[in-house]
Amino acid sequence: MHTRTYHRAIEVNGRKVFYREAGDRQSPTILLLHGLPTSSQMYRVLMTALADRFHLIAPDYIGFGNSEAPLRSEFTYTFDNLAESVLGLIDTLELDSYILYMQGFGGPVGFRLFTQRPECVKGFVIQNANAYTEGLGDVYKRALLPLWKQRTDETEKPARDFVSLEATRYHWLAGAKDPAAINPDNWLLDRALLDRPGVQDYQVDLLEDYKSNIDLYPTWQRAFRDHKPKTLIVWGKNDPFCIPRGARAYLGDLPDAKLVWLDAGHFVLDENSSQVAAEIKSFFST
Repeated sequence: MHTRTYHRAIEVNGRKVFYREAGDRQSPTILLLHGLPTSSQMYRVLMTALADRFHLIAPDYIGFGNSEAPLRSEFTYTFDNLAESVLGLIDTLELDSYILYMQGFGGPVGFRLFTQRPECVKGFVIQNANAYTEGLGDVYKRALLPLWKQRTDETEKPARDFVSLEATRYHWLAGAKDPAAINPDNWLLDRALLDRPGVQDYQVDLLEDYKSNIDLYPTWQRAFRDHKPKTLIVWGKNDPFCIPRGARAYLGDLPDAKLVWLDAGHFVLDENSSQVAAEIKSFFST
């Protein structure tokens, strides 16, 4: 049984990239892409649950978790560049076939990987990650629409509030079936990393760059129709950020996708990791 998780770091494009690895390398690989404001730590329990059937790689993006976090003067924080570093990790680890598990920010990172190398992607697991404007909740719009129109001190403030301590806690708790089941270590760890000097500055850069993802939605949707990846959608139905209409929208381009609703918010795994693991094992065994 290969259920132990290993914690590794390698150099990719001159930067240290940290990743978690579990399972047998001869098994099908799942690349687990995390969301904001967290890191690969969100997948700890799920990796253990899946390691008997899959090879699992969960990286931290540059600037997140245990990966290198250069200041914004030393690295341009865009989704293109986050995806490029993950692609570099894929090449370094010589992964030529993988299922993409994408949550939150993991969507725009993973869909960039998919459109660059669709032949390598053997399926999607989509968990509260948008590729349709229908999925953008009012919380996103209130915080980010003014910033996308013009960046000023005034429009930056809601984006900075988006990565504040209060908001970080809200990311984890909003929509949870039982808030007492959500481990507070999640937002305390996230908070410690967000409070490092300069981190919130480049997080605002990424929130500003989120508009680049919306511009790419039609490209991603066309790629879904062209390549028809095997798709499992596990969606917290109480998510105020990525709302349920965003989950249903995938079915227009991927009509064979399986959609599973979870009584949860933006982060579902603290309460639902066993069910999600069972759904993945069942769905990708056929």
